[in-house]
This record gives sequence, structure tokens and C-alpha cells, in this order.
Amino acid sequence: MVTRLWPASPGTRFVHDGRVRVTNRLAVGDNLEVLATLPEASVDLAYLDPPYNTGNPFAYADSYGTHAAWTAMMRPRLEEVRRVLAPTGAVAVSIDDGEVAHLRLLLDEVFGEACFLAQVVVNLNPKGRQLGRGFATSHEYLLVYARDARACVLEASTSDTVDPGDFPHEDPGEPRRYRRLPLRNTNKKFNPVTAPTMHYPLWGDPESGAVRSSAFEGAFEIRPVFGDGTPAVWRWSAPRVDARPGDLLCRRVQTRGRGPESGVRVDIFQKDWLEPGRRKKLRTIWLAEEVGSTDTAVAELKALVGHLFESPKPTGLLLRLLATMPDDVRVLDPFAGSGTTGHAVALANAADGGSRTCLSIDVAAPVRPGSNADLAGHATVADVTRARLRAVADAVGGGFAELDG
Repeated sequence: MVTRLWPASPGTRFVHDGRVRVTNRLAVGDNLEVLATLPEASVDLAYLDPPYNTGNPFAYADSYGTHAAWTAMMRPRLEEVRRVLAPTGAVAVSIDDGEVAHLRLLLDEVFGEACFLAQVVVNLNPKGRQLGRGFATSHEYLLVYARDARACVLEASTSDTVDPGDFPHEDPGEPRRYRRLPLRNTNKKFNPVTAPTMHYPLWGDPESGAVRSSAFEGAFEIRPVFGDGTPAVWRWSAPRVDARPGDLLCRRVQTRGRGPESGVRVDIFQKDWLEPGRRKKLRTIWLAEEVGSTDTAVAELKALVGHLFESPKPTGLLLRLLATMPDDVRVLDPFAGSGTTGHAVALANAADGGSRTCLSIDVAAPVRPGSNADLAGHATVADVTRARLRAVADAVGGGFAELDG
């Protein structure tokens, strides 16, 4: 059965068994030409790991010589990526110090400054590069942009960095643990002048812990104050306080300083529960122990098809990125290289039962003579991508299909 998943250029067709959902697909050719065959809004997440402007010959004529030439190569490809991204989608681009400034400006032009989400520092080489002069560089960057910042579904959080030890408190008969957060707003931008309706009295009993919006027996009247004693505001409205009394706690606290608020005072806290599936906002520095390194990426590739690339990306980097999106995203990798993105998509589906799919695009450019890929019998870069995605299908599942030109 022949299934055409997008309008293809003449002579191009996508073949797979229509009874089986294929996780990984490969299109071989110039990515600009392949991207032109994809319909608008057909992709949810695009990851790009373009050839860095190093001056070394590689696919896509990677001997640009100038920033302008490199940017000229990237611009139409980014414009095509933007066209095929769904309004809810996002794009992430790996880059090093050589072009990060120019790429940031280019992405601002193509996607819009308002769609910038993050510039993540990725610690891919914790030992640092020891060759050459200057500092031992141990990082690259990941620039993340939304197609439409208001509609984007990317959730910049993860469950991986949630530490149960941060939730030390328990209630009798309550299986969940919690931590205490001040109910008062600690940001001085929010105060009785800027948020007057949130400055009101609450009543709390530090013995029982009970909190109410009206007086009750044994309760103290409590108004929100900053550490220096100046008036503050609550984060919750009075109706919300009454609707969720079990999520609040009144306690005596020891204050510091020499002012009038020093000593012991009564305050109100929110019980911030450790729920199943709890997530934590991602920081903009991703460490090698969290997402893997170039060394672990080489080991992953070697385990599947051999040591064919010197600097592949680790699947952990892509898995973290995938975790910010729904589990049915359509992923696009226009510079597929060793096939890390497709590998990560298959791993993510195997782990959580998701239905993500990935279209990898790679060029049939010759590998470097005498390189590991050449010695292993791979004539082109696309051959390496194909070999890995086939090995992933065998080892992890999800299947593999190829666009035949």
C-alpha cells in the first residue's frame, strides 16, 4: 500500500505498510528542496543541528568563510521550517560560539523577537576542549523559538529534576509530602499600592494550623508583610483561601534582623504538594550529567552501528526537548546527521507509549575519505543516518521507512 503523507515533488513518494504507524522516516536530498514539499503547519517540533561555520569542508558546502555566507545558507532553510511549523509548535537550533550571535539575530528576523523562548547553555564537553589556544570550551547553545508565542504548547519544565527531598513535610493520614511556601507575595512589585485587593487580613491558629478569611476562636489576625516589616500582599484571594483551607498552614516563625519584625511572629504558608507527575521549570543551563555529553553520544552511536561520527548529539538532549512537548508531536530534523533525533523519538515512545513521529532529512554528500564512516563502508552522510534509524527500529521499535526519490 502506498501512502503519501505530503505533496511530493515529481517522482518522490513515501512508501510504508498502511497498517503500521511508522515512527521514523528518512528523506535523502538537499533539505531546502525536501522542505519545500511539506505542507504548511505539518510539523510540531523542529530540531536543527546545522553544520557549524568552522571552515572545514562538509555537507552543504561548509566552507563559508564569512558569517554572511553561513547566514545566507541558513536563512531560506529557517524560513521553510517556520512555514511548516504548526502555530502551536517550536523550533530548537544547536550552535556554537562561532555563529550564535548571528544565528540569534537571524532567528529574531525569521520568527520574531517576541517568539524567543530561551538560549540554553548545553554542557556537552564537561572536560573542556584542550586543543588550541584560549579557554577550554565545554558548552554549546540551544536557541529555542516559538512559531507563535501565544499559541505555543511547549512547556519548559521536566519531572527529571524534581527532588522528593525538597518536600520534607507530611500530614497524618495524607500520602503526599509537601513543602512550605510563604502565602505572602515576596515580589515587592506586588504591594498594597499595585495590588490593593490582595492586602487584607487573614486569621490563623498556629497551634492547629488552621487558616480562614474570617475570625475564629483561638486565631490571630495576620496581615502580609515583607521581611523589613513594610506592608505586602497575599498571593491568594480570600475566596480561594476559603475554598482550599487544607492547602494552607499557620505557624510561628523565627524572624531575623533588628527591626520591629524581629523575634517570633505568626505567618501563613501554602502547602505545596509533591503530586505524581510533578514538574519543575527547566533552567537554561543543561549539564552533561543531565542530558549526556559528546562522549556518551559517541558510545550510543557505537553501540548501534559503530564509531561513525566524532561529535554526534546525545539522545538525552533530544529527550529533554521532547519532554517539553505533547507525546504525539510530529518532529522534523532537517540536518539529521547521525540520526540522534529519530533515535530519541523512538526511545521516548518506548518509555511512555507516545505516538511521536520523526522525519529526518539528510544529504547524500560523500563522507570524508579515510573517516570511520568511510572505513565502515558508508559512502554518504545519509548512509549513516539510514543505518542508525534502521538499527533503532530493530532495537527499540517503531519501524523505519524512506522517501524514495
